[in-house]
Amino acid sequence: MSGFDLDQLRTLVAVLDAGSLTAAAPRVFLSQSSVSEQMRKLEERAGQPLLVRGKSGVAATPAGERLLAHARAILALSDEAYRDLRGVALRGELRLCITDYFRPGDVARMLRRLNEQYPQVRMHVTIMKSGAIEAAYERGEIDVGISMVIQERGARRGRAQGALLRREPLLWMAAEGVTVQPDGSLPLLVLPETCALRQYVERLLSRRDQPYSVAHVASGVAGLQLAIAAGLGVACLNESALAPGIARLTAPGLPALPAVEFRLLAARPGESDFIGLAREAIIKAMS
Repeated sequence: MSGFDLDQLRTLVAVLDAGSLTAAAPRVFLSQSSVSEQMRKLEERAGQPLLVRGKSGVAATPAGERLLAHARAILALSDEAYRDLRGVALRGELRLCITDYFRPGDVARMLRRLNEQYPQVRMHVTIMKSGAIEAAYERGEIDVGISMVIQERGARRGRAQGALLRREPLLWMAAEGVTVQPDGSLPLLVLPETCALRQYVERLLSRRDQPYSVAHVASGVAGLQLAIAAGLGVACLNESALAPGIARLTAPGLPALPAVEFRLLAARPGESDFIGLAREAIIKAMS
């Protein structure tokens, strides 16, 4: 019988989204060797190479890109058929709020994928700071929120105790080629004073007796990235905020930084079936 195996297509999507066989394995609950075997069988079924393997990971061949597009559509249709037959089709309006620190270079692609997979869901997406997201969620003004939590002992945790989407380190960042004098005042690039990460960084520098001055205040992460790339100073951001023109900064005297976690805010008691299903879809698309 002609056709493709759904599990193999699901693994192909995971591999190309993750960028490597190893990183894809936990996404599909398989060992790395099982992922490799599934990709071998899929390429055999397709009759041509689908992946280019290298030291830095994998990328799609032209045939792989074509099959990837088909795979996304097939898997979305399969999920929709299952929900429809079970009487839980995903349709309705969803108020989604995301911290602007969350994967700034990837979040648009993720939202586009959600829109393609669930065209009957009308999403109202707002980008806000984590504290504002948690407050809006408490007031019932949004349905689903993605918040950032600093993983430091004693740090504020708030409501961000739901499903873990991503964990990544905080880094000191500066424009490529910029160096910092260990005995000088740090020209700090920050977001407004209400930003929890700014508050944390300023407390950290003060505790370590590291002199600093606020060189520039940006309104959001995108503006902060521009200020860094322009060489206006140094900032603390999560790893996925690295972008062209920005590099990790290592300098004597800069304090070590913890990791952050991005989580969905925990489900409310009595949450509707639609919101629960939408939450599952978001976890699958954004993990």
